[in-house]
Amino acid sequence: MILVDTGPLVALIHQDDDHHEICKKTFTLLNDSLGTVWPVITEAMHLLSFSRTGQIALWDMIESGAVELLSLGTEDIARMKELMHKYRDLPMDLADAALVRVAERERLRRVFTIDRRDFLIYRPSRIGRFTILPSRP
Repeated sequence: MILVDTGPLVALIHQDDDHHEICKKTFTLLNDSLGTVWPVITEAMHLLSFSRTGQIALWDMIESGAVELLSLGTEDIARMKELMHKYRDLPMDLADAALVRVAERERLRRVFTIDRRDFLIYRPSRIGRFTILPSRP
């Protein structure tokens, strides 16, 4: 499974997004399933709030299974809080903390994001550095 961040979800749906083409190309080349967390969906819905059609498209991606929602429970809260404190200088937002926590818990190293700067800095415990998609040429 590959974790997916807010940016690619928005870019895949919104054709005028600067990252639409590279995210679309990357998405078509993926052989593994995509997974994300509710905070990412919340951010994406907010960023797509200008377009009811875009929000429906995001719902459809989830409903169809194109993107799987991964659970977050109370047992994840302390670690997410710790991560947000550790990376407060960036600062790390809730969506990123949730993705990093799920990556640690599920031992997922690949993340589909346009936020290369932050995900190159994050160091999830037990898995080391993330492999970031789309890869740079």
